Amino acid sequence: MVAEFLRLRLRLLGNAGRRPTSQLVGVLIGLAYAAVMTIALVAGLVTLRDADPDLARTIVVISGSVVVAAFWLVPVVFGLTDRLDPRSFALFGVTDGRLAIGLLAASFLGVPALVVTIVGLATAVTWSQSPGSTLLAIVSGLIGAVTCVLGARISVSLASFAFTSRRAREVGAVVGVLAVVVLVPGLLLLMITSWGGNASAGDGVLPALAGALGWTPLGAAWAVPAEAVNGQWVYAVLKLLIALATVGLLWLAWRGLVGLMLVSPGTRDDELRDEAGLGWFGRTPSTPTGAIAARVLTYWARDPRYFAQLVIVPAPAVLAVLVFAFVGVPIGYTALLPLPMMCVFLGWVMHNDTAFDNTAVWLHLVAGRVGLADRIGRMIPIVLIAVPLIGIGSFLSVLFADDLDALPAVLGVCTCLVLTGLGLGSVFSARFPYAATRPGDSAFTQPQSTGPTSVLAQLFSLFGTIALSTPAIVYGVLGVFGDPAYLWVSLWTGLGVGVVVLVAGVIAGARIFDRRGPEILAAAQRN
Repeated sequence: MVAEFLRLRLRLLGNAGRRPTSQLVGVLIGLAYAAVMTIALVAGLVTLRDADPDLARTIVVISGSVVVAAFWLVPVVFGLTDRLDPRSFALFGVTDGRLAIGLLAASFLGVPALVVTIVGLATAVTWSQSPGSTLLAIVSGLIGAVTCVLGARISVSLASFAFTSRRAREVGAVVGVLAVVVLVPGLLLLMITSWGGNASAGDGVLPALAGALGWTPLGAAWAVPAEAVNGQWVYAVLKLLIALATVGLLWLAWRGLVGLMLVSPGTRDDELRDEAGLGWFGRTPSTPTGAIAARVLTYWARDPRYFAQLVIVPAPAVLAVLVFAFVGVPIGYTALLPLPMMCVFLGWVMHNDTAFDNTAVWLHLVAGRVGLADRIGRMIPIVLIAVPLIGIGSFLSVLFADDLDALPAVLGVCTCLVLTGLGLGSVFSARFPYAATRPGDSAFTQPQSTGPTSVLAQLFSLFGTIALSTPAIVYGVLGVFGDPAYLWVSLWTGLGVGVVVLVAGVIAGARIFDRRGPEILAAAQRN
């Protein structure tokens, strides 16, 4: 039975060579990348053989724990499709035990599984100081690989239950990307700064983290040979028992999950749900502006493409804070930076909103001259997000900065950035719409553009927002670093400039929308 599953897995892998040329090139590039990464990791593990044992333990245990966590979490977060779904074999009369063994064995015939197995066995070179530590390294490397693959099998199967709809998968992908954007820079900075301490001496955050992870299911297998090399054979045996217990529990969970899936029918991705009420259409006024606002609010609540846009709002702010903290900028100034950066990108997401409607934008065009209602209705969701963000975020910013006097400047700058972005977005989304992701497509696909419209629209709308808000920003900086009287000047300047740009942008955008209806419809359908 295991041989049949292995042959089936090989057949699936062989079918990759029959794909179109463009997809085949992508597969070959991926395989080449995996091969290069495997060689680099093995070479790094070989180099660590002559390094200090504590430093080698820190690197191996933390890296191994991250790999195990990735195998366990990535399928759940991104809702990966299982090509060997146990439910596909429900009618073959195979017992759940034999099916679990066969699917697990077939899972090792995959690029990630092969890479982690080879790298896990390569740790035997890192810990080859004695025959005992070498043997333990081989055993623990295999246990680590089994832990990764078995955890991935469970995660993929759970994802088939949790992510039964496209919307759920897209939301999971957005959350995963946001987590990567936030966590990866922090981990990199943590590894290159002095926070890691002297790893060879066993002090610092990273060595302490490695020591803690060595007692968890994530890092126990990778810490076993390190303890043996250091002469801590009791700790090595205890961590080996933890690693074996982890594999045992994962196996029981996998076998039980296979048995459950064999008797559980799959849910259809296009399964309809019963909805009651009119949703946002029952909560907004019965006017053209209210109807358009209800449509856009429904998009923001259900369409993964809008969730993906929100990823860019906090991401630059987090990166900026990490960079400024790394170079030693005082927290009193750093705390005032994230909120204005988030407001810049929050207002900026309006610049191509019309193209997201695709063919549905014709509803607005055939309704007559509703350009003003369209421009106002589309910004309602952003305003609903901006009001609490600015109100609560401004207070938290000055609180962390320990400078309550700066509150007027923060309010003025952030309000100006959002209003200015909405005003420019009202013009750009009508005059320079470019190809956007179509409804139903992945939120992370972007149609190709044959001209410079998309780049210019993004750049001019973003930097135009910053340029028009410069007076409020300059007065705010002068108030923080110089005369506090400028703090109130920043507030009134920001409100004045923001309101003027918003009103002018909405009026100009409404006229453009009414005049260029056919061009807008053609641009929205472009892909």
